[in-house]
Amino acid sequence: MRIVTWTIRLTLFLLLLVFAVWNTEPVTLRFWFGQAWQAPLVIVLLAFFAAGALFGIAAVLGTTLRQRREIGRLRRDARAQAQSQPQTQPQSEAPPPALER
Repeated sequence: MRIVTWTIRLTLFLLLLVFAVWNTEPVTLRFWFGQAWQAPLVIVLLAFFAAGALFGIAAVLGTTLRQRREIGRLRRDARAQAQSQPQTQPQSEAPPPALER
């Protein structure tokens, strides 16, 4: 399984490396008020990919933190409830009746 994983990783790395080598032509990004930024295409793509990943992480960060706080609160409540109930021995129950054919 390790060999398959490393083969996939190596293949993906080589594909991305070839993509980067093929896309080194300079591109110009034009902004407002006459501002422009000129850089290789692969750098521009990488920058926008990283910005998209950061925006995606920021979008789910609030939900994730809220859920973690709620999980912590529920665990504390469950612990407090378990400690407040007296410890009793569970009663042995009769086994379920056997199914007949």
